[in-house]
Amino acid sequence: MRVHLRLSIFLILIAATAAGAYAQGRGRGAATGATNDFYRFNYNSEEGMQQIRYPEQPITTQHQITLHGETIAYTAHAGFIPIRQATSGATRGHLFYIYYSKNGVTDRSKRPVWFLFNGGPGAATVWLHMGAFGPKMVKMAPNGLATPPPYTYVDNPNCLLDTGDLVFIDAMGTGFSRPDQPQFGPEFGGVENDLAAFGEFIRSFLNEYNLWGSPLFVGGESYGTTRAAGLAGYLTDHDIPINGVMLLSAVIDSNAAAGEQRQLSTLPTEIMTAHFHKKLPPDLQKLTVDQIAKQARDFASGEYLEYLFDGARATQAQRDKVLADMARFTGLSKSYIDGLDLRVPLGPFSTELLRDQHLMTSRLDSRFAGYQLDGGATNTSFDYSNANIEDCFLTAFESYVRNDLNYKNDNLYYVAGNAPPWSGEYNTVVNLEDGFAKNPHMHLFVGMGYYDFACPFYPVEWTIAHLKASDEIKKNNISLGYYESGHMVYIDQPAAAKYHADLVKFVQASLPK
Repeated sequence: MRVHLRLSIFLILIAATAAGAYAQGRGRGAATGATNDFYRFNYNSEEGMQQIRYPEQPITTQHQITLHGETIAYTAHAGFIPIRQATSGATRGHLFYIYYSKNGVTDRSKRPVWFLFNGGPGAATVWLHMGAFGPKMVKMAPNGLATPPPYTYVDNPNCLLDTGDLVFIDAMGTGFSRPDQPQFGPEFGGVENDLAAFGEFIRSFLNEYNLWGSPLFVGGESYGTTRAAGLAGYLTDHDIPINGVMLLSAVIDSNAAAGEQRQLSTLPTEIMTAHFHKKLPPDLQKLTVDQIAKQARDFASGEYLEYLFDGARATQAQRDKVLADMARFTGLSKSYIDGLDLRVPLGPFSTELLRDQHLMTSRLDSRFAGYQLDGGATNTSFDYSNANIEDCFLTAFESYVRNDLNYKNDNLYYVAGNAPPWSGEYNTVVNLEDGFAKNPHMHLFVGMGYYDFACPFYPVEWTIAHLKASDEIKKNNISLGYYESGHMVYIDQPAAAKYHADLVKFVQASLPK
């Protein structure tokens, strides 16, 4: 009976990750009282748009990089793909891309092509580009903390050019991507419109570069995983079968995110965070990261889930046992947890765990802790891990594209916050399932950071475990990766190296034998 009761609660647990859809970057708003917003694109404007100068041909430059002992000569292409309305053929906007292609490839069937994008919705792909997979990466400390400005970039030892060619795409309203008129913006907003725009981009790109014979991979981070999972079905339905889908820090279902399910989904990450900051008793503190993760899963899905389900029917003895175990696993006092009715949301957890040090833990990467301005706060005033890195990426990117790629654009490069109006609900699990049903050769890789509160690992595991796919696909075509990092797994150097090694294996397994 208990198993069925647990499943009834778990059926909507993945919804708790909805907050992760808006995980990367923060939009720049106008100052209070300002009459003109110099940063944010206005989709409701009746004024004419500034002229955007699209190059007649992509800007190309020649480079080389040495990866794991192999020197790869490659061409960088910076350009735009027009997105046309299917009925009229009229161009409604342009998506900006940077494409890295290995030189000297004679057999395209042996050279994969990656289509990569970030999340938001409304985040540019600068994060995956210059943090994870591109030939250059923002120079940071080994654990992912930003260095003092000015910010620069270095060769990326984990660049994915050793697995295939790379196409980094900025979604509409991000980066240099713009609708041709403000009123066209809403045509790109929402899950279905976004999938159609990216599907059209990929189709046009395959034509532009004659890549129809190449193995194809799509990969996204945060809300980009919603897009990648959706494209698994969308592209298959439009006669563009793909070899692999990569999801990093996944959020692919936002239905009914609320209540007990949110607490259930974040509790294991709270336990992981307390372990990282050495707030647990000695017998738990001595466990490895993977061992404490198992303990966290077992507690959340067992004793704690049963207590949440019982609610007012729980006995006092049951409540006392759960309270004691929560204090033991989270590093918080029994009195504090009791005052929250045995439900510790992210804000109170982040402000309480290190309150004795006047620090608050972060949302995107809870390894990092910043000074807490209000010592009595029960919610964080900002996300320290996000504030730590967001400015260095734009600075490094602007310098890189102008100096190394010879691409100059005076328009604002929107890192975040300028997506078209967006529907608040999405569920692309069904698209992913449809893709597997119609293309059983497709492979899936899901990467998760143990210290990510934006898209916690626990509900992602449950979603993948409950995909409607054949036993053969579940056994042979789906793989998971876990990393001692946060939402942006790749900013931590050891985690980035492990992530790269996992993706190399994933690509090899996804290609025809």
